[in-house]
Amino acid sequence: MRIGAHVRDDDPLTAAAERGAEVVQFFLSDPQGWKAPKPHPQAEQLRASELDVFIHAPYVINVASLNNRIRIPSRKAVGQQAKAAAEVGARGLIVHGGHVTKDDEPAEGVANWRKLFERQAADGGFDVPVLIENTAGGANAMARKFDALARLWDAVGEFGAGFCLDTCHAHAAGEELLNIVDRVKAITGRIDLVHLNDSRDEFDSSRDRHANIGAGTIDPDLLVAVCASAGAPVVVETPDEGQADDIAFLRGKVQ
Repeated sequence: MRIGAHVRDDDPLTAAAERGAEVVQFFLSDPQGWKAPKPHPQAEQLRASELDVFIHAPYVINVASLNNRIRIPSRKAVGQQAKAAAEVGARGLIVHGGHVTKDDEPAEGVANWRKLFERQAADGGFDVPVLIENTAGGANAMARKFDALARLWDAVGEFGAGFCLDTCHAHAAGEELLNIVDRVKAITGRIDLVHLNDSRDEFDSSRDRHANIGAGTIDPDLLVAVCASAGAPVVVETPDEGQADDIAFLRGKVQ
């Protein structure tokens, strides 16, 4: 099992070395903006390194949205981010499942996700796998509750969509972590990446606030069990000052 962290985007190689990370995840552009990524200064070194690299898409992307001013630039941004991710040798691009508003029909959001994959398939597919991540809150979210995730996967699974399991998000969404890997795989057939995060908030809080392992409300043994059973690379998205300890703790428990 390979374990690492979400790190600063300007110098991921140094950040990985500082943390003892075998996996790195970072942004290629402003996470709150729409601008296309610029070439990364360490692209060649990242491709040549032994690190497993993952790219997180900006938070503003919402493929499910029925608002043209959000959905259309979101589709464009996913393609741009996937192309840029390939240039740094990434194994996948993580994209949040997104949501529709309270007055919208969730099935339309699912249909928008399918359209994204259909259109890209017609152009030869994405440059790297798109990994849809479960989210913490929102009544009309595409990937918060697992019954909604199942409806989404019925629409996109045939296109080779990947899945990123976030433990804090699942906990905040009211999904028990006990045996969660089996429940996810029963829906998606796969877990491509685990975001292994403790939570500052209680179960079913709908609040997405990460904590270092053992500093939050999730039993560390449950987090270890998710790592051990997922069979996927692990990234901690916890506060920077504790990431090296989080990685060392997990490595000591599962290897």
